Amino acid sequence: MLATRRLDLVPLHPSHADEMALVLADPALHAFTGGAPLPARALRARYERLAAGSPDPAVVWANWVLRLRGQGRLVGTVQATIGAALDRAELAWTVGASWQGHGFATEAARALADWLTELPVGLLVAHVHPDHAASAAVAAACGLRPTPYRQDGEIRWESLGSG
Repeated sequence: MLATRRLDLVPLHPSHADEMALVLADPALHAFTGGAPLPARALRARYERLAAGSPDPAVVWANWVLRLRGQGRLVGTVQATIGAALDRAELAWTVGASWQGHGFATEAARALADWLTELPVGLLVAHVHPDHAASAAVAAACGLRPTPYRQDGEIRWESLGSG
């Protein structure tokens, strides 16, 4: 488990699906990434796959739910896909619409980036839609900078870690 001032980052488990389905239910969360909210049953199946780990033994999937300390409620997720030999990690974050604007994504993503840098992972990467200012601010707060590279229409942000 990782912890921040206000959040506990708890390893993702399929039992989180029912609560997370409510947290992620707002279709606006998909405005930049596409798709639609998943019902609890589908989210549970997804979480089962994620909790089982990557089928590639050289890749590690690290996924956490964000539990708001004091209230005990889940407010979002952070994840990292860590490459072979700790050469790079791809970061992602999502905070439910009801909890946005309070700095939870930045707080959790920075904790994740710090943890990855301490491993040490060589390169931290995130992909951010060019119109998603809030997500770009989270990436910047993690020490990532935009690059000229694009993937599926998103800007690749990166920062050299300590590796």
